[in-house]
Amino acid sequence: MAQNQDVRQNQEEKMRRMKALAAELSEAAKAYYQENREVMSNLAYDRRYDELLELERETGVVLAGSPTQQVGYEILSELPKEAHESPMLSLDKTKDVATLQEWLGDQEGVLSWKLDGLTIVLTYEDGELKKAVTRGNGEIGEVITNNARVFANIPLKISYPGQLILRGEAVMKYSDFKHINEEIEDVDAKYKNPRNLCSGSVRQLNNEITAQRNVNFQAFMLVKADGVDFHNSRREQLEWLRTQGFDVVEYKMVTRETLPEAVEQFSKMVQTYDIPSDGLVLLMDDIAYGESLGRTAKFPRNSIAFKWADEIRETRLKEIEWSASRTGLINPVAIFEPVELEGTTVSRASVHNLSIMESLKLGEGDVITVYKANMIIPQIAENLTRSGTITIPRVCPVCGGATETRQVSDVRSLYCTNPDCQAKKIKSFALLVSRDALNIDGLSEATLEKFIAAGFIRTYADIFHLDRHRDEMIEMDGFGQKSYENLSAAVKAASHTTLPRVIYGLGITGIGLANAKLLCREFDSDFERMRRASKEELTAVDGIGDVLADAWNMYFSSETNNVLVDGLLAELELERENVQQSARSFEGLTFVITGSVEHFKNRKELQAVIENLGGKATGSVTSKTDYLINNDVASNSSKNKKAKELGIPIISEQDFLDMMGEKDHAD
Repeated sequence: MAQNQDVRQNQEEKMRRMKALAAELSEAAKAYYQENREVMSNLAYDRRYDELLELERETGVVLAGSPTQQVGYEILSELPKEAHESPMLSLDKTKDVATLQEWLGDQEGVLSWKLDGLTIVLTYEDGELKKAVTRGNGEIGEVITNNARVFANIPLKISYPGQLILRGEAVMKYSDFKHINEEIEDVDAKYKNPRNLCSGSVRQLNNEITAQRNVNFQAFMLVKADGVDFHNSRREQLEWLRTQGFDVVEYKMVTRETLPEAVEQFSKMVQTYDIPSDGLVLLMDDIAYGESLGRTAKFPRNSIAFKWADEIRETRLKEIEWSASRTGLINPVAIFEPVELEGTTVSRASVHNLSIMESLKLGEGDVITVYKANMIIPQIAENLTRSGTITIPRVCPVCGGATETRQVSDVRSLYCTNPDCQAKKIKSFALLVSRDALNIDGLSEATLEKFIAAGFIRTYADIFHLDRHRDEMIEMDGFGQKSYENLSAAVKAASHTTLPRVIYGLGITGIGLANAKLLCREFDSDFERMRRASKEELTAVDGIGDVLADAWNMYFSSETNNVLVDGLLAELELERENVQQSARSFEGLTFVITGSVEHFKNRKELQAVIENLGGKATGSVTSKTDYLINNDVASNSSKNKKAKELGIPIISEQDFLDMMGEKDHAD
């Protein structure tokens, strides 16, 4: 009886552990796939997943909602959704080459990259692309046909006349990822990794943005092509897809004997491969044999994933370096004794946030193990000492201002509270010179950082006196005489601008370009009266509520801000915008707004502008609607279809601004 009690207690302990693991993994997966943030490393996730899987095997119990049974999370977007004809399953995985050999047995296999992007199903009929659907949660995906048509390498027409269904991965190459990030001036707005950028690009509501991102498609599986003899071979299918114009995932044919060498060849290529990959996929070449194996509840039995066995090295933590960003976020960075990992020397790794740092219980001098996630990004695997002696700094490492800890959902992070922090200045200057503000081409965030560090720029007005530092500037790395001349011309052009652009460039919380124009119209472009306006006067302007009024008054209650602004205005020649148009210019017009907005803070702000000009904004498209505002003009959304049926014009935000007579001067 005592033995039975021990068994029961052991089972209960395992069940408790399973519940804890399931909750932890589900939260981590939700953060990664739905919210594009990371709360634990890949290595930590895999270890917990494997532990849960083993506990399920031991107990014979699978909890409802277990991550080992779920294919994915429900998608969150405004794109149309569609069920797949057959579920798209995840793959079973291993990190052991011997396991791959045993799995393959005496069969021949197709070994290819496991690409790290977004899985897409394409359907062609009569030789034309008819439909593109994302994997979604494996059973229901999002229809992104409009976006797929502007991928960099998807054929819109093919020679095969029948119905063709294939699967592949939408991917963002590292080279394109780097190029796109370099053009983003705000460091905190840069994309964290190619997968996040790819996901956002593929699921845009406006396919013009998708077209600019150079999304690539790599075919990896043919699902249906009736009437074609593939000689019962997956390889033949891939090669046939190549003849139809598709880029096919790079692969090697393998047997049990040649598998180890092929895996080694791929592992050597991963460091320089331009497409993100998080492992390999091994697929039975014999189609009939592979399909005869069937499937489990989650995995097909004709294929298996191989994840790189992480090269882990032991080292000693020297210190935590605190890195301040433009938004005030201060990230911990681990500095450790240099070690060789995957052919390179590494000595530092981001710890991401306080939550991860505290879970590792880091302390100076601790013995830690490090690895490269997907053989690329240095990460801490474990802390073997776990002294937990690192203290969270009370002051910012850049300005010495007070810090504070903030918790968003389950993640704790550290922030600098000093609004005048040097690290934050770069962001404020970057906004001032941005396209919708002064529009000074050549003053990227990286260049601003150099100029501020060199002391060339301390105030807004200093931007218009860079000629004082000409000799030093042209000697700067990557900044010669031609760059100086181009920048000088851009600064001179920017001195002729408009008041709404200046107001927007000040970065007053919530005051976008549209709100700035509304304020200028209401106050007849009298800036002195505007900055002295009371809360009551401000909220009397349609579209300006209590929050925006408070932000405005707080900004101009600062003497420092007023001195900065006065200095800037002294350098500018303000042109009078046509803001005296009739306050009821949209009288009698009814608008419907759908999709995401770009020029306004949100749809509510756009609605306020419409109503301020005498128009009406409703939620449904009817015969009484005059215009549907949708940046994705060509989408097949229900509102777009209804508008087309009724002959109602579908316009973009920019079209709307043009109607207001407020077309951006930079266009």
